[in-house]
Amino acid sequence: MGKILDTVEQCVEQTIARVGKQLIIGAPLGLGKPVQLLNAFYRRAEADPTISLHFYTALCLERPQPGSHIEASLAGPIMERLFGDYEELAFMQPMRKGELPKNIQVTELYFKAGSMKNLPSAQQNYISSNYTHIMRDMRSMGVNIMAQLVAARDSEQGLSLSLSCNPDITLEMLDARDSTNQDFMMLAQVHDDLPFMEQDAEVAPEAFDLIVRNPQYNKTLFAVPNTAVPLQDYATALHASSLIDDGGTLQIGIGSLGDAVAHACILRHKHNDSYREMVGKLTDRAVSIAPDPGLFEEGLYVSTEMFVNGMMHLIEHGVVKRKVYDHLALQRGLNRGDISSRVDARMYDFARTCQLLPRQLDESSLLQLQYWGIISGDVALTEQGLDIAGEAHVNDSDNPQTRAALLQQVEGSELRNGRILHGGFFLGPRDFYQKLSALDAAGQERMCMTGVRRTNQLLLDYHLYCAQRLKARFINTGMIVSLNGSVASDALEDGTVISGVGGQYNFVAMAQDLPGARSIICIRSTRGQGNQLQSNIVPFYGYTTIPKHLRDVVVTEYGVADLRGQCDAEVIKRLINIADSRFQQGLLEFAKNHGKLQRDYRVPFSARNNTPERLQELLSPYREQELLPPYPFGTDLTPQEIALGASLRKIKALSNEPAHFLTTTFKALLHKGDEEAARPFLERIHLEHPETTKDFLIQQLLLLELEERGLLKAS
Repeated sequence: MGKILDTVEQCVEQTIARVGKQLIIGAPLGLGKPVQLLNAFYRRAEADPTISLHFYTALCLERPQPGSHIEASLAGPIMERLFGDYEELAFMQPMRKGELPKNIQVTELYFKAGSMKNLPSAQQNYISSNYTHIMRDMRSMGVNIMAQLVAARDSEQGLSLSLSCNPDITLEMLDARDSTNQDFMMLAQVHDDLPFMEQDAEVAPEAFDLIVRNPQYNKTLFAVPNTAVPLQDYATALHASSLIDDGGTLQIGIGSLGDAVAHACILRHKHNDSYREMVGKLTDRAVSIAPDPGLFEEGLYVSTEMFVNGMMHLIEHGVVKRKVYDHLALQRGLNRGDISSRVDARMYDFARTCQLLPRQLDESSLLQLQYWGIISGDVALTEQGLDIAGEAHVNDSDNPQTRAALLQQVEGSELRNGRILHGGFFLGPRDFYQKLSALDAAGQERMCMTGVRRTNQLLLDYHLYCAQRLKARFINTGMIVSLNGSVASDALEDGTVISGVGGQYNFVAMAQDLPGARSIICIRSTRGQGNQLQSNIVPFYGYTTIPKHLRDVVVTEYGVADLRGQCDAEVIKRLINIADSRFQQGLLEFAKNHGKLQRDYRVPFSARNNTPERLQELLSPYREQELLPPYPFGTDLTPQEIALGASLRKIKALSNEPAHFLTTTFKALLHKGDEEAARPFLERIHLEHPETTKDFLIQQLLLLELEERGLLKAS
């Protein structure tokens, strides 16, 4: 059993005593970092320049930092409510200030989107790697310590640990550590609030060399609050969700687009008439790969690198419910309809035919059949044959009496150990963690946190995964798509890294190899506002995440472009059809001038009104009916905070439109709002008595904005 320690400092000292002062530490992305332990290593190296410390990790989580003092006034109480006593990673602020000690280095393989855009050290030390290659790359860099936050469970059998939120690469690291001769240590820090996930994520204490267990380290877990979903994202999600087949496989990502897709699937299942109406209003262009958007009767199975909050809601609403089984013959039998998941005579006939149920049981076959629930757990092998419910029977499954006795014990029950979800890591809001912590035995059995070597590829068991991942739809987001169909998702053309490749390329490539699968990249058609407005569908771009030869399906708020197997001219036409109409003519002229489209081609009439105003007109009634709520999965914000946040963002955006800013400011100064009605809003952000001209202008603009939103009465 791994040695249990009381303090992170003890763990640091014992680790140095074993591996020396060249410390190369790997840590999981996101929630799975043992923050206090990593900070103890940082402080030890900071105090001792003879120590060389290098962190290899990804997605370092930080409290959001407000900009102005007004934003800070709004955000302060929210941050305290959401993040409590969450402890920051000690190296983040020195790294941001360029003040890391010379003996300490940080390398990330994935950034929180946009968080390291203007930080040279982070940009220089970034490693671009597919998620399935991260463990390999960590080992090649000489990582000699893996540190992980874990959940713990005490029982009569002793202590058990769970990799919980991050078995993604750690399972593979555990398997690989015995293949090297170098000193390598696995370190764990227990957190009592971390959900204990079973199945592949549950490991014995012996998996770790040192385990820190002390309640004083149970700081608030980092939780990602739900973000608001704009109508633009709902439109994209409605299009994308219409491409999902019942009985298929789903993968979606984090953020407002992921939440929107999940909510759209729930609408399709729970409010199908309204769903069909919305999709019908958004487009009249037929998409050949779109199935009939009916209810999810059979349901979906999820295979995803990231288990997000939206997927939990899909499970709760009965959308995700299709079980898969890690047995090729069983899975193929279910796919063909030879059997159902119910144990019956037909199941026994099938099991005999495929030799899952041999004529004579041995210890191995009995345990396997009991695992799947095809034979009762009470059946035992004896020297004379079989003990079935206390009665002796011959060990011959073809014997009518033996078969009848075996079947009587389980007939009508469901196959066991089916999974509706395989996920590599999870990260989400607080109520998501609470739901995972509250899972009963049946819930634990249906969900399996596992490694990305399984979720993100087919190599480990191609035939089984193909049988399980029927009609897969891998839905991810991109930033920019070129007219040739290539997509930039993680960096700008000047080389600035925005986030990282993560698993996107894995899923795009898998969609090409997996029969019946499609990769769906969702892209907002534009970015910026006013004079800064730009199209995200561009003639060409100097950076590529997904190359043009893997182009598949691209979706914007204006529709679906099925690019797979199409010639360049058709790809260009289909992308222009889902572009914002303000940019269509420029894209068209570029393509014609470069010989990629015939001169007489015109954008179809049905695609000439791709405007935000049209989307607003089409979808606003459904927003008013609360079918498309701003926060489909709830929010920790109060109505007042939501209103203030939206208004302040709108005021801030005015700076990008000088003419509009002057006009609106002039209107606000001439307008007399109800300051008494606005007092609670102004007091909330300490703006009731502005001390500077800038604050006074913001106050007046805020009064006007709140009134126009119907939150104040006009004087």
